[in-house]
Amino acid sequence: MTDLTGLTIAEARDKLTKKEISSIELTDAYLGAIDHANGTLNAYVAVTPDKARAMAKASDEKIGKGEAGALEGIPLGIKDLFSTEGVHTQAASHILDGFEPRYESTVTANLWADGAVMLGKLNMDEFAMGSSNETSYYGPVKNPWRKAGSNADMVPGGSSGGSAAAVAAHLCAGATATDTGGSIRQPAALTGTVGIKPTYGRCSRWGIVAFASSLDQAGPIARDVRDSAILLKSMASSDAKDTTSVDREVPDYEAAVGRSVRGLKIGIPKEYRMDGMPEEIETLWQQGIAWLKDAGAEIVDVSLPHTKYALPAYYIVAPAEASSNLARYDGVRYGLRVPGGNIAEMYENTRAAGFGREVKRRIMIGTYVLSAGYYDAYYLQAQKVRTLIKRDFETVYADGVDALLTPATPSAAFGIGDQDMAADPVKMYLNDIFTVTVNMAGLPGIAVPAGLSAAGLPLGLQLIGRPFDEETLFAAGAVIEQAAGRFRPDKWW
Repeated sequence: MTDLTGLTIAEARDKLTKKEISSIELTDAYLGAIDHANGTLNAYVAVTPDKARAMAKASDEKIGKGEAGALEGIPLGIKDLFSTEGVHTQAASHILDGFEPRYESTVTANLWADGAVMLGKLNMDEFAMGSSNETSYYGPVKNPWRKAGSNADMVPGGSSGGSAAAVAAHLCAGATATDTGGSIRQPAALTGTVGIKPTYGRCSRWGIVAFASSLDQAGPIARDVRDSAILLKSMASSDAKDTTSVDREVPDYEAAVGRSVRGLKIGIPKEYRMDGMPEEIETLWQQGIAWLKDAGAEIVDVSLPHTKYALPAYYIVAPAEASSNLARYDGVRYGLRVPGGNIAEMYENTRAAGFGREVKRRIMIGTYVLSAGYYDAYYLQAQKVRTLIKRDFETVYADGVDALLTPATPSAAFGIGDQDMAADPVKMYLNDIFTVTVNMAGLPGIAVPAGLSAAGLPLGLQLIGRPFDEETLFAAGAVIEQAAGRFRPDKWW
């Protein structure tokens, strides 16, 4: 029999339906792979074998009765930001030590309702703050990819680095992830996987640990475009518990995969040609343009003039919202508590011990820009810039452009412990330069593997769509995927 962990979700679904394999067999294959590899890759922070086998057994019974859901029996990994009832949910932070919620996030509840099986919780940057998965309390995740001829460990990107690494290393069939400024698309691009950040409001945020509430959005990371479409169909829903969730029907995203892109107008934003951008990123971009052109799409140059202000505006808005959201962690009701002489001292001690350096940095930036005397100069200005960024996209789409094609990241994966990144946080923040505009405007964006760097590391292209037009992204993404081929790292773990 083929290695069961090598099956895509679509392939596994087909074999389960035909009863060629059972969910128990599939689940045990993944649990075995995790047991073998996780000590090296550090992708999971908690594995739930008993729960996984119980869910798989229930799935096999449903399949036997002809009552299978859309994801019946498919084993998934869940980012540690999603609340899972009775299971480790700590946002990879020390301050949430021991927290096991008594409720389920809407997104994971949707997945379980469709028959998915939970393998465990995936590592991530603490509170989703990071671009390399090095800020986790549980240590960095290792990218399954390495440079050709090198043994150096590479970052998988962040914050959803555990999700991306687990999918790339076949430690789950697919994974949930979240994207506040690129945290689905950037790690997907660095690991040769597919990640889609849907339109803001497409997936409920209820039960997801909040970072920046006006930017956060859940989405899947998967092995290919079809699998990401299958997962998003199950994850997306309207939800009365999340007032930003949009009440509109969820389309059959999978039906869009393979749809013709003939006649689509694809915009190429000139502002994404950054100074110092590596030649191989520009070459990849041109290759992507050629593939879409060959498939019948019309390529047009467009301008998004306020793009240059997106990153600084994002790093005001996101920390401001984080400062507000993270004020709830004080050691009183749950998580870590470090005693003090009085309640104020207990707050201080708990937060000092519980939050990591990057989280503290962003809380301080956010508190500063919201403080009296600086609110108008920073936060209010950033919100005005955000409106202009959104208007840039609206203008381009009003001119008949269906989607935009850009690079997903400014480079391939870099090494764990890279000194340049560690010494200068701004260099780390620049990893989000191509992705933050999408969050600021609330738009959908997908990252698709498109080639390998000179060093043999994966590189991705990004497609940005109109609001709630994820279907066009799946159609165009599938064209790139078919032309580029599939990428898998050489197994060393």
